Amino acid sequence: MENLLHNISQCTICKAHLPLGPRPVATAHINSKIVIIGQAPGTKVHESGIPWDDQSGKKLRTWLNVTNEQFYNTENFAIIPMSFCYPGKAKTGDLPPRPECAPQWHDALLDKMPKVELIILIGAYAQKYYLKEKAKRTLTETVGDYKDYLPTYFPIPHPSPTNRFWRSKNPWFEELVVPELQKKVNSLLP
Repeated sequence: MENLLHNISQCTICKAHLPLGPRPVATAHINSKIVIIGQAPGTKVHESGIPWDDQSGKKLRTWLNVTNEQFYNTENFAIIPMSFCYPGKAKTGDLPPRPECAPQWHDALLDKMPKVELIILIGAYAQKYYLKEKAKRTLTETVGDYKDYLPTYFPIPHPSPTNRFWRSKNPWFEELVVPELQKKVNSLLP
């Protein structure tokens, strides 16, 4: 695992497309129980090198009902974004994750984590990649039917502040789904 994470940290396959240059951010441990697959690091995470070290991360930890210590303990959570580097700015939010990372690295990482019991798929990019034809037409439908993907996957929306409109339109997510997510996560942590 250490060699693989080192190789990922040196990755430059999409360097020409990265406005801030490569700075892959991913964490994992051979004993990781839960894998979080999000989109891509934002500028704050690019600067710090710490995954989910931003407002989105605070909201995610609230949804999971975990402390920073629990969240950053790699034996609890592996953090593997769809794109390991900041992809650049779009008109609203960031650009989509670069398409090179997941096919290049995800299988190798997951193969080295035999104790994984849950994969949390954050946002449409991760859901479409992993659920393939089983993903529903929209993220809202996929998240609403989260039970269809258990026990392996748990799809959720992105916790970004730019997603607050979706959350205000879909209060059922925080009322009904988040408590189920918290129960599932809590059952897997020491």
